[in-house]
Amino acid sequence: MPRPTVAQLVYGSTTVIFSTLAMLLLSQTSSGPAIAIIAVAALALGLLVAVTVPTPTPSRAAPGSGAAEEQVPEATASVR
Repeated sequence: MPRPTVAQLVYGSTTVIFSTLAMLLLSQTSSGPAIAIIAVAALALGLLVAVTVPTPTPSRAAPGSGAAEEQVPEATASVR
């Protein structure tokens, strides 16, 4: 399993914090079970956000960097 990227950790943590605060303020609850349900829901939402953040893909060789010139077959290289 690959390690999470920094972006995934930041987006997931930010989502958990802000969604917990928003749900607690909007529900105006003070009972223990309700707070536990809100915390679990916020953690699930943060996990969902962290998993859906696109991961960076390795970049290919840039055009003109010399990588394409190395792939020239021997037969065409002698024609030049």
